[in-house]
Amino acid sequence: MRLLFVCVGNSCRSQMAESIANSLGHEAHSAGTEPSNEVSKNAILALRERGYPTGNLVPKSIDEVYPGDFDLIISMGCGVSCPSVPIDIDWGLEDPVGRGLQVFRETRDEIFSKIRDLPTGRSTDE
Repeated sequence: MRLLFVCVGNSCRSQMAESIANSLGHEAHSAGTEPSNEVSKNAILALRERGYPTGNLVPKSIDEVYPGDFDLIISMGCGVSCPSVPIDIDWGLEDPVGRGLQVFRETRDEIFSKIRDLPTGRSTDE
């Protein structure tokens, strides 16, 4: 399944979701409405603890993606308003930015559970 994870800064939750989803066999990308300059160090640490890849993670603007390329567009729960991007699901995850590593670990594990529960494979209308 082709997934797009959207948030404001594209530095924590959506980056973790991109890495985890790709590891679980999805084709995943992430973007933000106001992307940060770098991915959160605690997000990187939390991902590496579980062996998730982090080498290709960089903040990206929502303007760099085409919504039609994705089967599902997921907001991480930050009240993202993107008139040009139809949000399919809002996960309502609390933003861990500025918090300790343990909060990032909990967020990582919650994201893993949500992604694991998504259907696999491509949409059936193709």
